[in-house]
Amino acid sequence: MENKVTVFDCTLVDLGKKNFEQGNLTVIENDGSFPFDVKRVFYLYDIAGGESRGAHAHYECHQFLIAASGSFEVQLDDGNFKRQVFLNRPNIGLHIPPGIWASEINFCSGAICLVLASHVYNEDDYIREYEEFLNYK
Repeated sequence: MENKVTVFDCTLVDLGKKNFEQGNLTVIENDGSFPFDVKRVFYLYDIAGGESRGAHAHYECHQFLIAASGSFEVQLDDGNFKRQVFLNRPNIGLHIPPGIWASEINFCSGAICLVLASHVYNEDDYIREYEEFLNYK
């Protein structure tokens, strides 16, 4: 069952980078090398330094978070264990499978959080109340 996933199933993935004189390039493709097929992309920005976002879980949707610019932390919670991950490199992302409560915290000023999702937006897929999350787990 999907609700048995733990914070230890959340993985950091090095997306690699190609170096050029003019800068670096990182590529993400739905070719089987990524943890899931990407159906939606969005990004969070203009978040005041030290602020938080997120604080929800999903029933089915996988998410992949990248610090496209700046840095932030991701607080992960599976109902039993908690884990905190620091993201600050645009070629490293965090895969969060469904069934994990995640909060993005401690944004540095000017940070951009890029999110790739396995599903299109569906409000019914969100668990927004922590008590409901604990009951689900």
